[in-house]
Amino acid sequence: MQTELTLVIGNKNYSSWSLRAWLPLKRSGLAFSEVFVPLMTPGYKDKLLEYSPAGKVPALLIDGRPVWDSLAIAEWVAEQKPEFWPRDAFERAWARSVTAEMHSGFSGVRGAMPMNCRASGRRVELDDATRDEVARICEIWTQCRETFADRGPWLFGEWSIADAFYAPVASRFRTYGVDVNAACAGYIETTWSDPLMQEWLSHAQQETQVIEKGEVG
Repeated sequence: MQTELTLVIGNKNYSSWSLRAWLPLKRSGLAFSEVFVPLMTPGYKDKLLEYSPAGKVPALLIDGRPVWDSLAIAEWVAEQKPEFWPRDAFERAWARSVTAEMHSGFSGVRGAMPMNCRASGRRVELDDATRDEVARICEIWTQCRETFADRGPWLFGEWSIADAFYAPVASRFRTYGVDVNAACAGYIETTWSDPLMQEWLSHAQQETQVIEKGEVG
């Protein structure tokens, strides 16, 4: 019997957490339906609580049972598609390390540069702590790309869950014109031009809701 999958997401223009879950699920080829809950609208929290005990996006319903964290969802998908993590044990641990660092950290980048796929040419002033976070992200990207360049264009050569978690950051850096080195610029372009990312961006462009706290710069 085929597993029934339903992914509950927020606005594609603004919801970085939704993107992190959508990318691996979409890339997996597994059939799933989407439930869109517009964020910051009257009653949206109650609606989300119908799907997730946390009342947040994303949530993946697996035969009606919820998994409600983006990393947990990605790990579930990777259990179906083990190639979504590097094959080598150390490289797999490395990929999980940078993914977890993104999942739990970089609050300055998230706050100062909210994901806004429709926007471009925005500029924001970054404090020292946030600039340090940007530098750390660039360090991660540069080290990975220099190490695995001969295997492909993604962080670990072939696409991995790590790339799903850094895709919203690539979008942010593009929106706000963050100055990066050539390796990072190449990685941003790889992420942005990916057909699945382009599909997400196309849907984001069709949305009309404006969430004011996501409109900065």
